[in-house]
Amino acid sequence: MRRRIGQNFGCTVAASYVGYITQAIVNNFAPLLFLTFVSDFGVTFDRLAFLINMNFGVQLLVDLVSARYVDRIGYRACIVTAHVMSAMGLVGMAVLPDLLWDPYAGLLAAAAVYAVGGGLIEVLISPIVEACPTKNKEAVMSLLHSFYCWGQVGVVLLSTLFFSLAGIQNWRILAYLWAVLPACNAVFFLFVPIRGLVEDGDGMPVGDLVGQKLFWLFALLMVCAGASELGMSQWVSAFAESGLKVSKTVGDLAGPCAFAVFMGSARALYARFADRISLKKCMALCAALCAASYLLASLSPNPLLALFGCALCGLSVGIMWPGTFSMAAKAIPRGGTAMFAFLALFGDVGCNIGPGLVGLVSAAEGGELKRGLLSATLYPAILLAGLLAGRGALRRQRAVRKTHVD
Repeated sequence: MRRRIGQNFGCTVAASYVGYITQAIVNNFAPLLFLTFVSDFGVTFDRLAFLINMNFGVQLLVDLVSARYVDRIGYRACIVTAHVMSAMGLVGMAVLPDLLWDPYAGLLAAAAVYAVGGGLIEVLISPIVEACPTKNKEAVMSLLHSFYCWGQVGVVLLSTLFFSLAGIQNWRILAYLWAVLPACNAVFFLFVPIRGLVEDGDGMPVGDLVGQKLFWLFALLMVCAGASELGMSQWVSAFAESGLKVSKTVGDLAGPCAFAVFMGSARALYARFADRISLKKCMALCAALCAASYLLASLSPNPLLALFGCALCGLSVGIMWPGTFSMAAKAIPRGGTAMFAFLALFGDVGCNIGPGLVGLVSAAEGGELKRGLLSATLYPAILLAGLLAGRGALRRQRAVRKTHVD
């Protein structure tokens, strides 16, 4: 059996799908408990915002370190470590608040641990799948990124079912159960075949990479993509429950669950019709739609329309993150692992500042989340401006590459 797994790159792709589900658990389980943390531990909205910042801030640091050391350490050791850390962090979230002097300190410590795993997963999964000898790589990569969305849907649905049956007070048990998945996948990654993204010496030096203007355009797009996505997804559960006055079950299903379904559907649809649609035009349209969805969620007096705005945001951000990766891979084909790591880093910058701004503005407005979500309209607007400003640079890059090929 070990020999069959070791020769089957389909198993590698399957393990990578589960890796993105693990990242979905790491990023989306805790936000479902935000109001529980408020009632049980007395955590304020600005401290919840910092909890999000801790998660994505640590992921950002991991991205930065990964750009230099992952190729030296090896993909296998790093991806196994990523899953082990994710499992340990989820267990820590259930244990540490009751062990440390301050429950909030326990939550921060747990977030720091599982954030290391989430950061490594984010850096490694895409290049691992890209390096697999599979056919129709664009379709495989699109499906890969959609598994984060389906993982988010699973986290919301199964967590909501658990809370309904066992009660929200037993959330620690669910944290233990969620930790089983990354623990098992860590073992699976010990046996699947893993190849490098580029041959030794073929990757672009980091200095050359960061010296390209196009790289910084993609970095800006990644910041805005992360901020646009997480600005909504990290707060939509609390927004639906406290801002729109619906029950937690309805809020989780109509908020983060609908958001994730729409986001995953957008990625699946683009994968189906990618050969007929211009990626840049589609991303520009989605950026405009994202801004409109934030405005609808934050300004609509009707709760149903506001919830629809939250879900519509998921549809609009679906291709921003993988679309930027695809654009960068085509424009800078020798970027290698370092490029994936740096782009993930800038995406995590966005994942950090997006929900962080929402939380800070909401706290300044007396806990009014609508005001916080309104401020996040800034990010899709900047993304749209970056796409429009970078059109000329992308055309020139294509022309240069075509000349070199000819």
